[in-house]
Amino acid sequence: MTTRSAPRPALHAVRPVAPAALAGLRVRDDAGRPCLPYEDPEGGAPLRCCLRRSSPGERIALVSYAPLRRWAAETGVDPGAYGEQGPVFIHAADCGGPAGAPGYPFAHPGALRTVRRYDAGGRILGGRALSLGEAAQDADAVLEEAVAEAFADPEVALVHVRATEFGCFLFEVRRP
Repeated sequence: MTTRSAPRPALHAVRPVAPAALAGLRVRDDAGRPCLPYEDPEGGAPLRCCLRRSSPGERIALVSYAPLRRWAAETGVDPGAYGEQGPVFIHAADCGGPAGAPGYPFAHPGALRTVRRYDAGGRILGGRALSLGEAAQDADAVLEEAVAEAFADPEVALVHVRATEFGCFLFEVRRP
């Protein structure tokens, strides 16, 4: 696990999976499967509930999550075919959410990320593939630039940051 040094604060509202959604996912995930917690033997799983990596021995679960579908339900829109679901790691029990560390979660040197833009109707407006650079201070800056670029378009209502290698949803970014 890479430690970041003095990250810049994010200029946009980075959001983990919402507590109400987590409560439901800890029973049944968005694919209708029961939650099956286990003890993480090695640590390092990207936890979407608190936006940090797991530690060895923590109780976590891998669940199916549909972030855009949940956002669309909150806002009263139909994302149509864009309402996909995919795997995310969460704590097996309430963890209290993010500790409030500045910067972007899971932004480590060499990481590949995709910044996907959505309009107010839940349709994809575009995206950008990123390499977060080779230095710790570069990773947050690269993400901030891509998110700022996305929100420079007034049509963009929501941004999802995903791991490029697996396509997994990492976190959501909204306007402050």
